[in-house]
Amino acid sequence: MSDNNEIIKKAAELLSQATPLLEKQYLLDYVGSFLMRADAFLNACQQHGSPLYLFDQQALLNRAQQFCNAFKKFLSDFYVFYAVKSNNHPLVAKSLVDFGLGLDVSSGLELELALNCGCRNIIFSGPGKTELELRFALENSVVTILMDSFTELERLEQVCRSLNYQVGAGVRLTTDEQGLWRKFGISLADLEHFMNHVNRCRHVNLTGLQFHTSWNREPGPQVSFIERLGQALKKLPQIYLSAITFLDIGGGYWPSRGEWLQYSVTPAGRLRQTIAPDPHPSTAHYKLDAQPIETFARQISEALKAHIFPVANCSIYAEPGRWLCDDAMHILLTVVDKKAEDLVITDAGTNIIGWERFESDFAPVINLSKPSEIEHECLVLGSLCTPHDVWGYSYFGDRIEPGDVLLIPAQGAYTYSLRQEFIKSLPNVFPL
Repeated sequence: MSDNNEIIKKAAELLSQATPLLEKQYLLDYVGSFLMRADAFLNACQQHGSPLYLFDQQALLNRAQQFCNAFKKFLSDFYVFYAVKSNNHPLVAKSLVDFGLGLDVSSGLELELALNCGCRNIIFSGPGKTELELRFALENSVVTILMDSFTELERLEQVCRSLNYQVGAGVRLTTDEQGLWRKFGISLADLEHFMNHVNRCRHVNLTGLQFHTSWNREPGPQVSFIERLGQALKKLPQIYLSAITFLDIGGGYWPSRGEWLQYSVTPAGRLRQTIAPDPHPSTAHYKLDAQPIETFARQISEALKAHIFPVANCSIYAEPGRWLCDDAMHILLTVVDKKAEDLVITDAGTNIIGWERFESDFAPVINLSKPSEIEHECLVLGSLCTPHDVWGYSYFGDRIEPGDVLLIPAQGAYTYSLRQEFIKSLPNVFPL
């Protein structure tokens, strides 16, 4: 009984911490910004058909410029590597390479894409690199390998020995020694032990460190780890510190628009679905705020100057992914069936974004054919044979009918990369 009382107490505490609502005027202004461009979206649909991924190169480059400006205001020796996994379409990567960014890859497949894009400044991170992937990276001198474990160090040494090759490489540091995040990198407590191992290798030199925290709506987690790292570095021999030429602070920056959620994934929504499941989802929209990238840049830079630069004179790398490409790709759909006033079927399923995203995340469904900033409750569903094929629980428009073209804006991050051939074929990508 005491356990149940504790659970009830915690549930009450969760309910008392209400998730902030997405401000209505903010949402309407956002929808309106896309309605102003309706003709361009409709022309693309008329020219290329539906469904369609639309690549917004200018939005991507604007983001890249803003990110670089924010950090270079505080850090002179600063380099940006776009995390390819967040959107692996070649046009996205090539646009950023031409802009002057490097690329962060996590597999031989992504490394091949990066090289085909003409990139000459590549970070190869990720756990479980195979011998073939390490050989591929070593054959291309433009690649910096980030080792993920003691075993990977041994594997890299063996491959280098077989090629009679000497390489400078970095090592990833885990930011959370508990749970599933343990799969990434080595612990801070093992750093000196790792450096001792490297010191006994004849073909591998340790030249850099990397860490990564994810889903950061504010810079606290990054700042906190930089402080921890600085304390650990102070305990290392100077000969090891002198060899460090770069610190890679990873990515994980959440776009300043914030995280938009469906009611079902708020604390209150989760409890309600557990206690009394409701087949009619709430159309209320919720928002978890995120700090602007300029705030990240200032606070992270202050932490680096306070805790890292006094002990290690190094360049700073960053690996933004989601923050750069989030609003660089949009999705166009067409309504093919209206089964009721509050239920329509579109010509594409959520296999084109790879998962049941919109059961938890919220993105406005905008009817470009009958534009209006009025929101109507309606199940907007895809054409897959699964009930979880949801685009949204409402749409913005005057009304909705078969043949109408719908826009799902800002779907550039972790959608295209996760697409899958499931039941329906995949759309093409065209520049906007």
